[in-house]
Amino acid sequence: MISMKSLLAAVALSAMTFAGSALAQDKGTVGVSMPTKSSARWIADGDNMVKALKEKGYTADLQYAEDDIPTQLSQIENMVTKGVKVLVVASIDGTTLSDILKQAHDSGVKVIAYDRLIRETPNVDYYATFDNFQVGVLQARSLVDGLDAANKPGPFNVELFGGSPDDNNAFFFYNGAMSVLQPMIDSGKIVVPSGQMGMETVGTLRWDPAVAQARMDNLLSAYYTDKKVDAVLSPYDGLSIGIISSLKGVGYGSGDLKMPVVSGQDAEVPSVKSILAGEQYSTVYKDTRELAKVTVDMVDAMAAGTEVKVNDSKTYENGVKVVPSYLLKPVLVNKANAEEVLVGSGYYTADQIK
Repeated sequence: MISMKSLLAAVALSAMTFAGSALAQDKGTVGVSMPTKSSARWIADGDNMVKALKEKGYTADLQYAEDDIPTQLSQIENMVTKGVKVLVVASIDGTTLSDILKQAHDSGVKVIAYDRLIRETPNVDYYATFDNFQVGVLQARSLVDGLDAANKPGPFNVELFGGSPDDNNAFFFYNGAMSVLQPMIDSGKIVVPSGQMGMETVGTLRWDPAVAQARMDNLLSAYYTDKKVDAVLSPYDGLSIGIISSLKGVGYGSGDLKMPVVSGQDAEVPSVKSILAGEQYSTVYKDTRELAKVTVDMVDAMAAGTEVKVNDSKTYENGVKVVPSYLLKPVLVNKANAEEVLVGSGYYTADQIK
């Protein structure tokens, strides 16, 4: 028979083992600051981060700032005050965080810039994102492919849209696209009838679809009363939907007036449906599940004091330092491969994009 002393010892050992297991799965809280819920993409990012952190034993404090800079600053300050170990920040405006991140640094909090580079501060430790220049290259190449498919010699009338000027990524997207399009503009194969070029002119503050739609309305009425739009460079699906609404408003996509080739980014459901319906031409798919995993691996390595894996230590200079980065590969999606890429990877179900 087991003695009472042996039984008590076994119970104590079991309790200690359980406690040790619980402690191993309680690695502390990570603050996750996201810009807005107005984009399905950021909702997915937040959900994926919470899931990935939980799987590694962390608690996530996820906050959305609804594109209001003071709200984001206040949320981050509260996270630091509550004692988070690491901050993961997708900034609204990457130039506004210097003071709060100094406070974080002074409190021993590590900082990862998530998808959007945080600028003008030494207090950002790592950057997890996609190859943003390549995103722009893919968008421009898809425009060229769509124009080539028309089997016409050109010149082609193309209009350019940029992302939000306060988002560092917007410049990478635009510059990547222009690395493809500028030589064609110089050769005369592509013409920009409005003459509107450069991020200072074509940027769309806060990535606002209504702003893009209004600008497209103005372009059509000012420059296209006697000519047709052949393509529109759009850096983001939300803008693409606004641009397409403007184009449809004056008859594009009906009768003999073909819908122009319109690019996009983020593979949001409305745009995927639009692509399958033959309206939007393409989007760039960025698997936010993988971005969350890479980010949480960074968190885990910093917490353990081990080497943080990066694959770029030259590109992302934030005005104060080059931020060590991990870049993921974006994927072009069009009507031909949308179901294979998006449903085949499990990112969406077939019913979601019908």
